[in-house]
Amino acid sequence: MDNRDLLKLAEKAREFSYSPYSKFKVGAALLTKSGKVYTGCNIECASYGGTNCAERTAVFKSISEGDLDIEKIAIASDNSEKNLPTYPCGICRQVILEFGTNISIITGFSKGDIFEEKIGDLLPNYFSGEEF
Repeated sequence: MDNRDLLKLAEKAREFSYSPYSKFKVGAALLTKSGKVYTGCNIECASYGGTNCAERTAVFKSISEGDLDIEKIAIASDNSEKNLPTYPCGICRQVILEFGTNISIITGFSKGDIFEEKIGDLLPNYFSGEEF
């Protein structure tokens, strides 16, 4: 699956966002090496600590299905009107990195520019768990 198609799936997932507080809708589409796609959206909670980002929703769906070999994740947000790509927050970067430093992060716009970076480059000097 190419990056543009994956980004279109992320844009579709964004439609299911539950974001009554921030009003900022985000969708993600994750492709595993097996070829399966898992989508997610951000889900907010009045107790903000209970909020979950779209990227983590997709990762958790993949992992809970036993599909741990993540190849890439596309992210789409409401920023398309501002022509600003959306990258994962710090917590999402750490969660994604748990499953590999070479996972591609795809962001941008299915009808415009698309950007690709490796998660290891987006979170240098990450915590690997090997520290203990």
